[in-house]
Amino acid sequence: MQPPHGEQLALLRKPAMTSSAIPARNLAYSSFVNYQLDKAYDEMFEAPGVPRPQYRALHQTLLGLPPEELRKSQQAADLSFLHEGITFTVYGNKEGTERIFPNDLVPRIILAREWAQIEKGLTQRITALNLFLKDIYHDGKILNDGIVPRELIYSCRHFRREMRGLSVPRDIYVNICGTDLVRLPDGSFAVLEDNLRVPSGVSYMLANRKVLKRVFPTMFQDYGVWPIDHYPQALLATLRSMAPANCPLRADPTVALLTPGVGNSAYFEHTFLAQQMGIELVEGRDLLVHNNVVYMRTTSGLRRVDVIYRRVDDDFVDPLCFRRDSILGVPGLFNAYRAGNVTLANAIGTGVADDKAVYAYVPEIIRYYLDQDPIIPNVQTFLMTNDKHRKHVLEHLDTMVVKAVGESGGYGMLIGPHSSVLQREAFRARIQADPRNYIAQPTLSLSSAPCLIDGEVESRHIDLRPYILFGEKVTLVPGGLTRVALPKGSLVVNSSQGGGSKDTWVLRETPTKGDFRVVNGANFETFVAPSDTADAAV
Repeated sequence: MQPPHGEQLALLRKPAMTSSAIPARNLAYSSFVNYQLDKAYDEMFEAPGVPRPQYRALHQTLLGLPPEELRKSQQAADLSFLHEGITFTVYGNKEGTERIFPNDLVPRIILAREWAQIEKGLTQRITALNLFLKDIYHDGKILNDGIVPRELIYSCRHFRREMRGLSVPRDIYVNICGTDLVRLPDGSFAVLEDNLRVPSGVSYMLANRKVLKRVFPTMFQDYGVWPIDHYPQALLATLRSMAPANCPLRADPTVALLTPGVGNSAYFEHTFLAQQMGIELVEGRDLLVHNNVVYMRTTSGLRRVDVIYRRVDDDFVDPLCFRRDSILGVPGLFNAYRAGNVTLANAIGTGVADDKAVYAYVPEIIRYYLDQDPIIPNVQTFLMTNDKHRKHVLEHLDTMVVKAVGESGGYGMLIGPHSSVLQREAFRARIQADPRNYIAQPTLSLSSAPCLIDGEVESRHIDLRPYILFGEKVTLVPGGLTRVALPKGSLVVNSSQGGGSKDTWVLRETPTKGDFRVVNGANFETFVAPSDTADAAV
């Protein structure tokens, strides 16, 4: 079973500091004194001491606050997370498994024009991937035409032969997707990987926004940030739109969220989303199947379930069809699914499209189905089944990142620049023994962003996971989960290994020079979006 978080290692080259720390001239406080720039794209600064237009107000605000006040603000945010039970679980940790989710108070800001490009690119991508999944489970045209190797698909451990010929509502296999984006040194975005099975983390996106609005309410309103609070209702609308054709109450289908239980690392998210959507949170033991119809046990008797938002992996959803030792699933669930009496979101078998070897073919998949070039490119990827690729990678293991194709959360990986000779030799043997199971990518220099570290502002490396919903239409809430490698020198964004997250602000308009004013008589400037910002804090 894959780790439910699907969180991953941030792949980046150890930064070579090429400039001095950002000076804080003529200011009472020097919160940026230890801020360093390197070869990576910096989200806040164009050059040492020169913030980008969209960050100027935030930069001035941070400069005007003493370290003690910054520490108190972070402590207030941490207490808010504690009181609301915003936690995650670390498997196999002797000191305790449940922790408060680490958060950083300094928001990551994305311009309106940048978000528009991201939205177009991810809409294009999820559309093509759904067409691909429908094709490989039905006619297989892309395989017959040799665009994607047939053996690559049939050898994928997430390919489900049980799904062959099975139609799903609206022909949509992926209703919820979390695609990981990285910003490269030239400022452009690239897709690092797609998470199509049980993508997680959206609850932390919502929690970060809620906390930041409490800590910096005026700045949030004045910046003109697009709201994201409507995500749970957008998710519910997406799930309801997937109700099976024979649903007794198609206008009001019963939706439930299926969780593995309290021991799961994302259990907080399961409870949070169920509560926000106003649907039942159920475990496998709460459901039963009779005459190929799924029912939920309630205090008033059995109630039919029409749509299941599953946070349980394929292998564990039905012990009669998949893993017989599973106690997380529902016996007979797949038969009910195959009979068209219940919808599972996401569909069984979607994992074949986030196999890291299949990922390498996504640009060709987009061209094949949509006759378009990819709007957001992939990261360069080497397939170990290709002799030339494999030879190149084995000769340059010390500069490569090697990944197992079916793993997530940073498992089954080698980061060449930070590996030992013994580790590289072990991976060399694994690649040669099972080339299908590995791909390789160049070590990336990911963008960095300002983070609040013990009362000072320092740079840390980040990525971005926007969440895409696909039902009657494709929906992206403007923002996403910006994941951060919080400890100094850390290369890991995974929360279980010291990573955290921060709020992502998508501006309603792109700022231009002069779009600033003094607010409440303060001695710093604040950016004001040209459009109406009255409901920015909604």
